[in-house]
Amino acid sequence: MSDNLHINADRFSGFADVYESVRPQMPRYAIETVKRYLGKNPDVVVDLGCGTGLSTLVWVGTSDRIIGVDPSLDMISIAREKAKNIQSVEFMQGFADSTNLADACTDAVICSQSFHWMEPQSTLREVNRILKPNGIFLTLDCDWPPVCNLEAEVEYNKLFDLVEEKEATDPSIRSTFRKWAKEKHLSNIKNSGYFAYAREIVFANRELCTAGRFIGLARSQGSLQSVLKRAPEVVSLPLKEFETAIKDIFGQYKLEIDFCYRMRIGIK
Repeated sequence: MSDNLHINADRFSGFADVYESVRPQMPRYAIETVKRYLGKNPDVVVDLGCGTGLSTLVWVGTSDRIIGVDPSLDMISIAREKAKNIQSVEFMQGFADSTNLADACTDAVICSQSFHWMEPQSTLREVNRILKPNGIFLTLDCDWPPVCNLEAEVEYNKLFDLVEEKEATDPSIRSTFRKWAKEKHLSNIKNSGYFAYAREIVFANRELCTAGRFIGLARSQGSLQSVLKRAPEVVSLPLKEFETAIKDIFGQYKLEIDFCYRMRIGIK
């Protein structure tokens, strides 16, 4: 098991409630794509890095058994509470490269907003082990910020330029996580040798958003939370300025925003 996975698990502690309240569910398009390539509804789905279950519970009614796996107890606790009366769903604390699931047990393995936190080679080895023949591996990531309007996106980028600079230059923060480039997801899938076919699909999903949700989307980012925990003096004032600006931009209205997704799939 990679030590990097343990490091990354700590990154998502302490703000599961914010994450749950503002992050989007997995779009229906991703589910329909899995069904299209399988040629049927998946009997079993495994959601690696499931977080609070936003990408897990959407499979209820489509799959007979859904298993969410995540190392964060904060996230898993919320997911289990949401699913306590749903017999087809279970959540396990575990890591992407050592799920303890049976060989060839699932039709689809999903990584929604999570594969970049996983060591690719060991994770894909485990994915290959638990996937049935002809099974599907799917990664889903959205670009940040969501498409909103010029003013809101400029304010978001200004805040996160500061956050990313602090992360990159402060060893006490940089040493607390490791992530892998999202743009290499497809090549990692192809180069693993486990999949007969692989491709990327790009799409967008439109939702309504308030000022509170847009602010929450920023606060749900692990990068901002890391800096708030370890160097709050760097971002406390810029975060307040960001929140004031977003409230002025949105007012009391709900604005349309587009989450722009990059989906990579591998078919075994």
